[in-house]
Amino acid sequence: MDIVTGAVTHDPPPAGEDRPGKPLIVTEDAELLDDLLRLCAAAGATPEVHHSVPQQRGGWEAAPLVLVGDDAARKVRGAARRRGVVLVGRDQDDSGVWQRAVEIGADHVLMLPDGEQWLVDRIADVAEGVGWPALTVGVIGGRGGAGASTLACALAVTSAREGLRTLLVDADPLGGGLDVLLGGESAEGLRWPAFAASRGRVGGGALEESLPSLHALRVLSWDRGDCVSIAPQAVRAVLAAARRRGGTVVVDLPRRIDDGVSEVLAQLDLGLLVVPAELRAVAAGGRVASAVGMVLRDLRVAVRGPYAPGLDDCEVARLLGLPLVGEVPVEPGLLHPDGGKAPPGATARGPLARFCKEFWERALTEAGGS
Repeated sequence: MDIVTGAVTHDPPPAGEDRPGKPLIVTEDAELLDDLLRLCAAAGATPEVHHSVPQQRGGWEAAPLVLVGDDAARKVRGAARRRGVVLVGRDQDDSGVWQRAVEIGADHVLMLPDGEQWLVDRIADVAEGVGWPALTVGVIGGRGGAGASTLACALAVTSAREGLRTLLVDADPLGGGLDVLLGGESAEGLRWPAFAASRGRVGGGALEESLPSLHALRVLSWDRGDCVSIAPQAVRAVLAAARRRGGTVVVDLPRRIDDGVSEVLAQLDLGLLVVPAELRAVAAGGRVASAVGMVLRDLRVAVRGPYAPGLDDCEVARLLGLPLVGEVPVEPGLLHPDGGKAPPGATARGPLARFCKEFWERALTEAGGS
């Protein structure tokens, strides 16, 4: 049993807590109830409230999370033992709280107000459901113009076409905007500047619903206004929210590594370094790989032709010391999406879409089918 007096990382959810559900609050303390209702609202959850153990069948056992006010501990003393019970109080100096927690089988003792952020995180897990996190892939160019944005878009479009929940994240504020590449620069929805002040936890469902929907996927890109600095904490919160929804997340990365990009790299499952098969690009790609590899353990190379004399995809991978994903094919007729042109990967039978489909099949198998 843990006592919570501040924001801490929560334990993995118990079995059966991988689907959305309503937390249960048991208390007669009106002031404490107000606080708990406020925290539930902040987490996007609507709780059930009772003064004692619910009488309806399964009400106590079925709730994914039970918040018992210290005032009501004696009333739940005889309830069936279960996981996910938190005893909530305010008196830091009350040594008897431990005994009461043991008597009701609580997993945690939480003291307000210090433990508020911890509790909001737990309630939000219940509200959203906690399952497998999204397989998160970052794409970065070995040099400028390597085709990383094109590949990132194609991977996302292919993932969505395969029926996976997909989010495409543009992490380069100085790029042209992935929504433009997808032909959706005027689509309704929020862009990065709207999340610049994000702190703590961002709701995964709310994030997804707020973003533009293009080609059956969601896109987080930049607006056409002045460049806005996004704090590392905001980057961390937004990407963590995206990952909690499951499916896949594809991130188009800039070639510079700052604090915000480091936050992204820390949450990637794997990275793809796109390198044209020419000596200068390989040299530049080696420097990028060295910087990225300080944070990201699983970095692989995708080679793009045409090939300079003496180079092939295996030789490029050997020179970089990275695992080879394969050769990124050139898709004839792939143009900037204007005049009704399709985005990268939109043609299911095209060589780029086939490359991306094979990549996802391998990556998802390696990840255990998540």
